[in-house]
Amino acid sequence: MALEQVELRRLLETAIVAARLAGQRAMEEMSYIKVSVKNENELVTQADGICQQIIIDRIKEAYPDHGFLGEEGEQGKLFKQPPRSGDIWWIIDPIDGTNNFAHKVPLFAVSIAAMHQGHPIVGVIFDPANDYMYTAVKDDEAQLNGRHITAGDEDLSEFTSVGLDSHFECKNGVPPWAAEIIKLTRFRNLGTTALQMTYVAHGGLAATIVNTPKLWDIAAGAVIGQSAGALFTNWQGAPIFPIDPATYEGTHIPCVLANQKTHPKLIQMLNT
Repeated sequence: MALEQVELRRLLETAIVAARLAGQRAMEEMSYIKVSVKNENELVTQADGICQQIIIDRIKEAYPDHGFLGEEGEQGKLFKQPPRSGDIWWIIDPIDGTNNFAHKVPLFAVSIAAMHQGHPIVGVIFDPANDYMYTAVKDDEAQLNGRHITAGDEDLSEFTSVGLDSHFECKNGVPPWAAEIIKLTRFRNLGTTALQMTYVAHGGLAATIVNTPKLWDIAAGAVIGQSAGALFTNWQGAPIFPIDPATYEGTHIPCVLANQKTHPKLIQMLNT
């Protein structure tokens, strides 16, 4: 059963407060960073776990029966707590851009989404270094600090910025499609999938192509980007959702978020 807009707004307000609290704490923790390695190829800091717990605690005050899926669990695993009733899951990335954060580069975000019946319905991405709060609920407009944003209609050109991932799943180096984008556009990599998705939502990037994201990297950005008029699909141009958080175990979800003019061209590049 679909949720009413008034309930979506309540969920959004809760996520905004949680994201701001976590983002403010992350900025404080930057002065005392302690870094370790998880899963042999990912950095994690003490702030990741602290900020995730801040988010969970704040949301539980309003919604004690909801479920949670987060990046930071025990022994490098994901955190999963099924809902006690209903079918709402909160999908949390407390610090998206941990590598930047670990090196004291203030280019990271707090990403929070609420999912219902396998689809993101609320998205909040907070950039604490710039005090930028990106928000959206399903079937409504996307906003930046309370102002309406749209993805725009910029085409691919030498003046266009397209976001790329920081690494490729390709044994033979940079794949041909990525080389073509690098030559054709002023490509960008920010080191944070969430912020690259928000920049598509407000037209700063025409698109972003992500190779190895996980659900918590993209759930909030999907709501915000689509609400801003962008198209969000897998590399074949097909819908990504529904995804069941109850059975999700951290698999990669290659995806494209792009304005409506560039999306079909990028899908063609990816599949040529």
